[in-house]
Amino acid sequence: MTDTLASRLTDLLAPVVEAEGLFLEGIETTRVGKHSVVRVIVDLPDGPGDLDLDRIGEATAALSAALDDADPVKGQYSLEVSTPGAERELRSPRHFRRAVGHSATLTTAGGVETPESTGSAAPITVTGVVTQVDDETVTIQTDGTAAVLRLDDIASARMIVVF
Repeated sequence: MTDTLASRLTDLLAPVVEAEGLFLEGIETTRVGKHSVVRVIVDLPDGPGDLDLDRIGEATAALSAALDDADPVKGQYSLEVSTPGAERELRSPRHFRRAVGHSATLTTAGGVETPESTGSAAPITVTGVVTQVDDETVTIQTDGTAAVLRLDDIASARMIVVF
């Protein structure tokens, strides 16, 4: 399937997801032989909280009805509706706000100057619980210490599951 189909599906399904009180994180389409898979990734619109299976089920029913009415996918297809997952990548301020109260690992593009570094800042990795987020910074609690990092300085970030 092409990006054109994913784009058309996004235009079709975004209002359906929004009407369900959810946020459309993305749509992926794949084809295996004559069979297609339409994967719709949904999440809560903002802030902390969890998306339960009942809400996903309701969204799935609404998305399935919209796809049946519009019939944008040729041939047989399977609809999969899920969340970004427990160990999702964090890229935008909304993603970080959704991570408040959860454990995460953040790596900066550059970090603290060390005697060994020759004028360039070394990247640092911080693992802990995200406690606060605004449009410019994220606060992560690790070993009793709060680290405040600028979102622009974060090269990669991912929620993690800690047992």
